[in-house]
Amino acid sequence: MLGLTVTEKSEIAAGIHMFEFRDSAGQDLPPFTPGAHIPVRVPNGRTRRYSLCNDPAERKRYCIAVKRDANGAGGSTSVVDDTKVGDDIAVGSPRNDFELKAGASSYLFVAGGIGITPIRSMIRHLTSTGGRAFKLYYFTQSPAMTAFREEFSAPEFRGKVVMHHDEGDASKAFDLWPVLEVPKKGAHLYCCGPKGLMDAVRDMTGHWSSAFVHFEDFADGKAAHTAPPGTAFEVRLRNGETHAIPAGQSILEVLRAAGHDIASSCESGTCGTCRTRLVSGVAEHRDLVLADHERASSILICVSRAKSAQLVLDL
Repeated sequence: MLGLTVTEKSEIAAGIHMFEFRDSAGQDLPPFTPGAHIPVRVPNGRTRRYSLCNDPAERKRYCIAVKRDANGAGGSTSVVDDTKVGDDIAVGSPRNDFELKAGASSYLFVAGGIGITPIRSMIRHLTSTGGRAFKLYYFTQSPAMTAFREEFSAPEFRGKVVMHHDEGDASKAFDLWPVLEVPKKGAHLYCCGPKGLMDAVRDMTGHWSSAFVHFEDFADGKAAHTAPPGTAFEVRLRNGETHAIPAGQSILEVLRAAGHDIASSCESGTCGTCRTRLVSGVAEHRDLVLADHERASSILICVSRAKSAQLVLDL
């Protein structure tokens, strides 16, 4: 983990705060790519992952935006309430499970609420590099709850951004079907936001190739996925350690109890923070993140289990 300093904190929308982290000596930070996230050890001791929302070309700072959720698992309230400018905070190196694919003919972005954060980084990258065409559909409850509203209302985004506010009324939700009904050749779709939006987009893109549809979710400990406890199995780590995983207990829980410091966020199979390379064995995938073509080599250890007697993990 890197020891960085909080150099800016500001409320950019109702309940949403932007944080800037820099190296105290002014050194460059490890590079990141559009859609990347960083694990952050928040003041209450938990590690949570947050999307980087600034342009990847900026090497001196990391920027995240956090929505304070009083009904969450405590990560967002801790970082918003207990972090102030001048504090030192432990931040992990960037990782990208929501990577902007090169070579697309165009990009279609669908963001709900705080789900705008990784997509903003993607758009900043595309605009600063003169990249491919894109269109953003950005949904929030109200203008006051819309992070980066003034930015995306600027003339440079005219015709490229559609913002819609439903006032918390499902009957006023934006109809995405005309947008998604006919996939545009070579276009990649990126969606990040609440579970309801994610599920709706999944339903409406069932006829798209899974290689062209990408999802990212940032639940703060909310149970977006439940499943039977399963049967016991064993995991082996790259150092040779083996651990028995009993029914009703996750791989993540067992490894943490054994002293392993593993980053996680939602712990419900919806965000991808605990994604781990699967070396061998047959996984019983219970997540809502991995595409079909990723499941042979990756596993989300917060919810997924084993069909084989043993899984070998790159941990």
